[in-house]
Amino acid sequence: MTYIEAEKRVQELTALLEKYNYEYYVLNQSTVSDQEFDRLMEELKKLEEEFPSLKKKNSPTQRVGGEVQSEFKKIPHKRLMLSLADIFNEDEIRDWDKRIRSLLHVDEVEYVGELKIDGLGMSLIYENGEFQYAVTRGDGVMGEDVTANVKTIPSIPMHVNELRPFEVRGEVYMPKASLEATNIQRRLSGETEFANCRNAAAGSIRNLDPKVAASRKLDAFWYYLVNARELDIHVHSDALDYLDKLGFRTNKERRILRGPDELIAYVEEMGKKRPSLGYDIDGIVFKVNNLNEYDTLGYTAKVPRWAIAYKFPPEEVTTKLLDIVLSIGRTGRVTPNAILAPVRVAGSTVQRATLNNEDFIKDKGLMIGDIVALHKAADVIPEVIGPILSRRDGTQTKWVMPSNCPVCGHSLSKVKNMHYCLNPECNSRKIEKMIHFASRNAMDIDGMGESVIEEFFTEGFLRDIPDIYHLSDHASEIKELDGWSDKSMNSLLDAIEASKKQSMERLLFGIGIKEVGEKMAKVLSKRYKNLDELAKASEEELLKIPDVGPVAAKSIVDFFKDDKNKEEIELLRQDGLNFDYLGTDTIDVNSFFYGKTIVLTGTLTHYSRQEMTDILEGIGAHCAGSVSKKTDLVIAGPGAGSKLDKANELGIEVIDEDKALDYLARTTGK
Repeated sequence: MTYIEAEKRVQELTALLEKYNYEYYVLNQSTVSDQEFDRLMEELKKLEEEFPSLKKKNSPTQRVGGEVQSEFKKIPHKRLMLSLADIFNEDEIRDWDKRIRSLLHVDEVEYVGELKIDGLGMSLIYENGEFQYAVTRGDGVMGEDVTANVKTIPSIPMHVNELRPFEVRGEVYMPKASLEATNIQRRLSGETEFANCRNAAAGSIRNLDPKVAASRKLDAFWYYLVNARELDIHVHSDALDYLDKLGFRTNKERRILRGPDELIAYVEEMGKKRPSLGYDIDGIVFKVNNLNEYDTLGYTAKVPRWAIAYKFPPEEVTTKLLDIVLSIGRTGRVTPNAILAPVRVAGSTVQRATLNNEDFIKDKGLMIGDIVALHKAADVIPEVIGPILSRRDGTQTKWVMPSNCPVCGHSLSKVKNMHYCLNPECNSRKIEKMIHFASRNAMDIDGMGESVIEEFFTEGFLRDIPDIYHLSDHASEIKELDGWSDKSMNSLLDAIEASKKQSMERLLFGIGIKEVGEKMAKVLSKRYKNLDELAKASEEELLKIPDVGPVAAKSIVDFFKDDKNKEEIELLRQDGLNFDYLGTDTIDVNSFFYGKTIVLTGTLTHYSRQEMTDILEGIGAHCAGSVSKKTDLVIAGPGAGSKLDKANELGIEVIDEDKALDYLARTTGK
């Protein structure tokens, strides 16, 4: 076969395979047998092997494959990917409709009602008729490039009949059937099951191996053509129809609605239909249908006014309170936990729920053996609402807070309404400390989660944090445990070795000094540049740093005075951990912002609130959450409210974002 003949056949095969994919995964129908589809795919693979230059990045053969990635690149969104405001009842639906009609000066507005898919927000970019890349929502300004994983979703078109550039947004989710199949496999392999479809989808998309994402059988619905008006489409429902025409999978439960009564009726109808759907939804989204009215409606400080998300009330179930047991955190804090008869709620089986503290149990009037009402707060966190008193039969028993730690036997101390185990050698505290140290926001040791640390502690491989860096001494023993192999062991050891290079702020946060969270760890690291320098600091010196109060200052000094902590830090030094702050400093003491206390309010268009905070603090400013007499400057965007009013009342200088960026340019040269 000549090159020209091969090129023509590759184009034919690509078109055929994409057509069959669309029919099967989007239209839910098939016009070709699996055997024929596989034969065509194999023919295409062989042609691409024989003529490598004909293998394109969006070929059907390239949906699954490629190397395991080392990390996800950060990508800025072309347009802000904002979240929506939430409403929860009929009155709020009517109030929202009333506000929209008032802003548009009309008696009735046409809306589109859509199901709110419970998954992972995603944006796809297309140019010249081809898929380019996929990026997660992230913080709305910056997301992660997950192109390799998203390409494994068969319903997403790689080629479209639209040459103009466009962006489409939607939700990647795991169907209920896929969750069930995935959890069966995880259960058989001894892995922790996914709690719900949302967690499963997010975990799959953020896995660095595309083959894992492919094995999870994800899917997606697309609900927003971002630049529709640039494509001369001025009605949202028309834009969704156009996405259908291009081959995207949109949700067919959408409906054009007029007036609050129709919105409420749609909510009720979809609420009843919710259990029978093949995917999880957590509400309804209403959007104004006329895209030209979006400019008039505009945005509040954080969300668009032209759309709103109605959230279903938490599903409430009943179950039996079998027992109350205590867990001990890394700081020694004691938390009572309800042990419940297994019950399914909001997509997952619940057997435990936190009960916060002794007073919480007393206030709720809980007794062992009670039938209790349970729901998931925000559809995520199991929460015991209270006992159903009418179900008591006299067999219930009162629960009494133990006076000793259930793990080490040390007497418990009560501070305000919380109990603590103050024994630093308590095994539970040690385990929790190591879990925190290895966590994503601390040393980020991939593969060293809660269950792994608990197993290694039980086996005697770990006793304290420094032992993590000597797990190679136990490699042969670990590989004898269920679920471990040469590959998984080597991956863990590589992740442990890589963690030694983390910057000081991660190590500082990881070693678990009470009162030192992520932000303070970064502030201290920028200030002292090296862990040993911080260890020399006095309380008086620390109190001069913004955000460091008397309690935190004492806690830091006490930590570095403790002989056990000194020994642990020395061992970490010997193991080769980096103690230096690796961030860059661009502080100019002559900068307009240097040394000022600044409050951000309203909508920022060039940076997210967190990004602007990081920039300002990186050049020597201090960002506060509220306006007071200590505030030097307020940066106000559109939609600024009470903070701006307070600033004007106190006579504090106020500038807009453009002015702030002008000052930044003079400081950083950007």
